[in-house]
Amino acid sequence: MHPMITIASRAARAAGNIQRRYLEHLDSLTISSKGDNDFVSEVDKASEQVIIDTLRKAYPDHAILAEESGVSAGNEFQWIIDPLDGTTNYLHGIPQFAVSIALRRKGVLEHGVVFDPVRDEMFSASRGSGAMLNDRRLRVTNRKTLKGAIIGTGIPFRDRRHLDTYLAMLRDMITADTAGIRRPGSAALDFAWVAAGRFDGFWELGLKPWDFAAGALLVKEAGGVVSDLAGGDDYFNTGNTVAGNIRLHTLMLQTLKPHLNEQLKA
Repeated sequence: MHPMITIASRAARAAGNIQRRYLEHLDSLTISSKGDNDFVSEVDKASEQVIIDTLRKAYPDHAILAEESGVSAGNEFQWIIDPLDGTTNYLHGIPQFAVSIALRRKGVLEHGVVFDPVRDEMFSASRGSGAMLNDRRLRVTNRKTLKGAIIGTGIPFRDRRHLDTYLAMLRDMITADTAGIRRPGSAALDFAWVAAGRFDGFWELGLKPWDFAAGALLVKEAGGVVSDLAGGDDYFNTGNTVAGNIRLHTLMLQTLKPHLNEQLKA
């Protein structure tokens, strides 16, 4: 295991311990709103702080991009942190949330971990070294068609500019004879589950880099493909993502393509 994965895993577990501890006291949490249907709690903040403290102790010169505290300056290395992906689930006691930590060097994803503290599952990946779940190597599914596939997604309930377009996409995904569409509520885990073969594919609109940075690397290192809606690599800028094995990814793009307006093509 790469030393940076070791440090990231340590930071993720420290955050996960905080989240497990507070689960028994959700009714007493201090919660504030960042926007429509977008909440932050003291657990998010405490989780982020312990992650940053752990990373800074090991790598004091590295830059950080974190969901709650924003961007801090540093060198060519940048940690991308979502301390609690799935906050709404967490605040309702739904056990589907995760810690996501990724490292980019000069804009290239090098390492990433997604930690599910409820199931004690640590997903990890390093560029060129494959993806792991705890001690087991991961591989995306080999499904060749959408028929019978399980596809993950995220509903655009905050930014609703493309809601009608999304609903048309959802209709076509359903009528492609997929086995089902799932919306668990944590994009980081959705990507990790594609890497682990639990989902055959995934798509969502309007994500932030911290939602998928680690997950995207997991999918790629598990033999899958991640792109924007047009099949390009601009998803870090657009936040619009499609992930799956090579064949299924192509079929998903074909299904989504008729619904792309000029904004979603960009």
